[in-house]
Amino acid sequence: MADQQRKAQLVAELSSKLKNSKAAFLANFRGTTVEQSNDLRIKLRQAGVEYSVVKNTLLALACKGTDFECLQGELVGPTALAIALDDPVQPAKVLFEFAKTSKTFELKCGALDGNLLSIDDIEALSKLPSREVLLGKMLGSINAPTTNFVGVLAAIPRSLVQVLGAIQEQKGA
Repeated sequence: MADQQRKAQLVAELSSKLKNSKAAFLANFRGTTVEQSNDLRIKLRQAGVEYSVVKNTLLALACKGTDFECLQGELVGPTALAIALDDPVQPAKVLFEFAKTSKTFELKCGALDGNLLSIDDIEALSKLPSREVLLGKMLGSINAPTTNFVGVLAAIPRSLVQVLGAIQEQKGA
């Protein structure tokens, strides 16, 4: 009975994490060494991602009622779960790069906003700029008209001064 309660608690915790996350990624980790796994965990932790190995049956139960129900068909074989709490781009970059360099680690799929992501989708997501870079570009675009307007306003008095200087030179010569 205690084992069932522990599993129920694990499913509830996992379901709560999934409800509060932006994206989730599934991977097959079979054959990955402990050293490689630890290296991946460190990189993912720095990116704000929770990474764990989960039983498929428990994950299937945890996905019910969340945006990640689409993952249920992909729960076959050993499964590692990476949950992106904030920015889905950074974990996609870390996981995709790790999968490219590792012969044993293989991405299965992902989910974002209730949509299933294929390996190609995860690759495309990994190539996007980070959230901070996109926000910086957006702010630059918002500030550009104001900056240009200030430049135009500053040019008017400068042009007037240059014209008056030219008139003064003509009269003085």
